[in-house]
Amino acid sequence: MATALLAVDVQVDFCEGGSLAVHGGAEVARRLTSHLRRTKRDYALVVASRDWHVDPGAHFAAEPDYRDSWPVHCVAGEHGSDFHAAFDADLVDVIVSKGERAAAYSAFEGHTGDGRALADLLADAAVTELDVAGIATDYCVRASALDAVRAGFDVRLLGDLVAGVAPDTSSAALEELRAAGVEIVEVGC
Repeated sequence: MATALLAVDVQVDFCEGGSLAVHGGAEVARRLTSHLRRTKRDYALVVASRDWHVDPGAHFAAEPDYRDSWPVHCVAGEHGSDFHAAFDADLVDVIVSKGERAAAYSAFEGHTGDGRALADLLADAAVTELDVAGIATDYCVRASALDAVRAGFDVRLLGDLVAGVAPDTSSAALEELRAAGVEIVEVGC
């Protein structure tokens, strides 16, 4: 049994000062780096997902509803799509990009630079257990963890290594994840 870590969307635009800032995003970046520096050898693979929008259509809107449409964010190749400076991307083995031409919340909707889907990448590495952390608890972290369960992985959410958009939706997401069989743990970073 191999374990991988999925760091979801720890990007400039999702941290304080970004176009879709989540309170606590920069702290997640810092804590996730600390966690990986202590535990990287315990993971068969460390994957980071990123929003990587080229032309996502109706996902971007001048008057977003903040449910199905959002302000412009994480445009491919622009500063907002970079990993946050406090997140040491040198600790990442593989990057999965998502959302080029349509909305994509789950990392399982993305692909590697050579076109592999996340599920295939994890299967190739004989991964059966997946630790999930990142931004935002109530959107991309939630969707990625639920898809991981659906794909047959044993999933742990690293509860002190996530930040959500809003308390109510984050709390609802955590309850939904628990109900789906996701174990929520604190790693003490």
